[in-house]
Amino acid sequence: MSDQTAGGHAHRTPKTEFYLYFTLIFVVAVPLSLGAWVWAVIRHQRLPVHGPLARAWLEAKAITPAIFRP
Repeated sequence: MSDQTAGGHAHRTPKTEFYLYFTLIFVVAVPLSLGAWVWAVIRHQRLPVHGPLARAWLEAKAITPAIFRP
């Protein structure tokens, strides 16, 4: 059997599984980010730069590729 990875494309296109994991992580991260956002507002008496949805999006964006890293 030949090696199919040699000479192949370095960038893989996202698959359905990637989007499924991203969505699941995002859904779990939203309430956690909301809690962290509320805590930051109470603690610092000002609004953080990123809102809770942006924080959750960034978390999912950082975690999901780590799952698929070889």
